[in-house]
Amino acid sequence: MQPVDIEPILAPAMFALGLCWGSFLNVCIYRLPRAQSVVTPRSACPHCGDMIPLYHNVPVLSWLILRGKCRSCKQPISPRYLVIELLTGLLFLGCFAHFGLTLAMLKCTVLGYLLLGLIFTDAETKLLPDAMTLPGLALGLLFSLVVPVNDLASHIIPGMVSPALRSEISWRIWSLSDSLLGAAVGASFLYGAAAIYLRARGVEGMGFGDVKLMAMIGAFLGTKLTVLTIFTASLAGSLFGLTTVLAVWLKRLRRIQAHSALQASAQNIPEVASPSDSIVGPLTPPIAVRLTPRRRAWQSARLALRFYEMPFGVFLGAMALLSFVFGNRLLHWYWRAL
Repeated sequence: MQPVDIEPILAPAMFALGLCWGSFLNVCIYRLPRAQSVVTPRSACPHCGDMIPLYHNVPVLSWLILRGKCRSCKQPISPRYLVIELLTGLLFLGCFAHFGLTLAMLKCTVLGYLLLGLIFTDAETKLLPDAMTLPGLALGLLFSLVVPVNDLASHIIPGMVSPALRSEISWRIWSLSDSLLGAAVGASFLYGAAAIYLRARGVEGMGFGDVKLMAMIGAFLGTKLTVLTIFTASLAGSLFGLTTVLAVWLKRLRRIQAHSALQASAQNIPEVASPSDSIVGPLTPPIAVRLTPRRRAWQSARLALRFYEMPFGVFLGAMALLSFVFGNRLLHWYWRAL
């Protein structure tokens, strides 16, 4: 009798399980920043407060059937609910396809689940709840005892002790030390960066929630991938910040130019300098007027850069998930290319 292949059955089951957990994750994203219980009361419309019946709380299908609107007040329901449920379903399915039904799959699923919740919570509220980061830190340390981290400490520490002692200590101790070191490195790096930014700029660059998030990530990933996460997240955050500044500058410049053109047409003032004025001689008033909007727009962009609260947890979480899955391959390719 041939063994039965249960993978075609488990794959849809994992996706459906992910959809259900995604529905609960939506509750956490909405309630945890507001210090509300995630158990009671039942789910309700955020606009009118009407309780959502069980048959209207089916993941994905309910949102599609109701066309993204409350059945009572007809107010729109954020598409974030649909996106979270689908992403969580794909997360569960992807981890199962990549790792199989193993403890490594469970570790990847838990990490991805927590990061999804923290990414969207930070994007919406600029908060990273302790109810997700601190239990995540503890889970990362516990997982290191059953799923080896195999990172920096496991290569350094054994060489510092005698062979006899080394043979008596199991791999779990070295894996736990990797996890602890990753958490310490991640938290210390972000805490130090935040302190330096605060002293240099006089403005808080990141909150303590980012520090605890990075400690959680370090506990799951270990030292090497934690450093990779910080580097790639900083790069992605910088690109996003520069793009934001450029977008603000262009938007304000167009608005100021349109306002100046309206004033010029009302007063019959030439809007553009003549060719002779723009080629030779000192700056004439029309060119000076034309340069002023760029200066004013740049001042607005600088203010946006100084006071805009960038949700850095979004970049940390996204890069951590990518590092967990592809980080070792990327580093292996990089070292071979050198």
